[in-house]
Amino acid sequence: MITPRIKPSAFFQDKPATDLFVQEHRQAKLGSYVANLAAMDGLIDFCAVASAVDVACPRGDRSKGGRPPYPTEVMVRMAFLQSLYNLSDEDCEHQVLDRMSFQRFCRLDGQLHIPDARTLWSFKQRLAKGGLGGRAIFDEVSQQLQRQGYIPRGGQIVDASIVQAPITQTRSEERQALNEGKAPEGWSTKRLQHTDRDARWTKKHGKSFYGYKVHSNVDARWKLIRRIAITPANVDDGQTLQAVVDTANTRGRLLADRGYDAQGSRELLAKHKLRDGIARRAKPGQEARQRLDARNRAINKTRARVEHVFAGLEQLGGKVVRAMTLARNELAITLKCVAYNAKRLVWLVSQGAQT
Repeated sequence: MITPRIKPSAFFQDKPATDLFVQEHRQAKLGSYVANLAAMDGLIDFCAVASAVDVACPRGDRSKGGRPPYPTEVMVRMAFLQSLYNLSDEDCEHQVLDRMSFQRFCRLDGQLHIPDARTLWSFKQRLAKGGLGGRAIFDEVSQQLQRQGYIPRGGQIVDASIVQAPITQTRSEERQALNEGKAPEGWSTKRLQHTDRDARWTKKHGKSFYGYKVHSNVDARWKLIRRIAITPANVDDGQTLQAVVDTANTRGRLLADRGYDAQGSRELLAKHKLRDGIARRAKPGQEARQRLDARNRAINKTRARVEHVFAGLEQLGGKVVRAMTLARNELAITLKCVAYNAKRLVWLVSQGAQT
């Protein structure tokens, strides 16, 4: 018999009454609250996702023994729940312990041992190594979306959104040293470990922001995220256009805002034989702007659909990150995009969207 490491609370001394009618009634009522989660469980093949993770990020050597690791599928499901409900590692552990629906989703109902916060943290370290794990999950779910008929259609919309990180209070010379990859004078190892040295400052509409950018490619028909790239916030939008162009879209048109208005962007579109839907900046001193404004308005009618996607990410907590490195934050943002696509898929299926 395994002795529990934590003493039982007096709160649970009295056993609840085992009335089958009460249990059935509560489970029936609970079903309406977890309908979306149950739909995701049915629509996403997490076993295939776990297999893709094992190929991209093989397990470490277990020849020295130790407790058998949890199945990769269990950990993938737990990380997915964490992203879907914006939970910290400790909160995710608590919710899985406390909620029957979470235990059932993670295939942990009736199990003696449940992964704790440290186990979840270690699994995400495995995913973040080299950026391979998050990419494997995103690509596998994207392929499943296409197999269900939701292929990229209607043209592609490219845009970037700022994801804020915890601000590090530093002097100008300390910030300069951090930006150069050096340790500021007098800083301890502990302070360096608790400082995000990859995030950068940027300005938007006259306001300063500190963190990262998520550069996304969204198809105009289904509003599903097809390509992503995560960079520090000071990276110009146009520099990542090559990384997020999707040649699989059935309509050869790319829409983007004025941040992508550059000769290099237009040459890239011509290389991929895509119609130019990039909004134009007015030239210095330009007064006759009727045609320019009319063109930009026509583009923005469709391009604005990408803002709905960013709003969906914000509802999932995807516009703020907690980790202290680009690799960890890239994983967190990627998993948020996966959670958004899964949630969007459930809505499309429930509405009977024709593929």
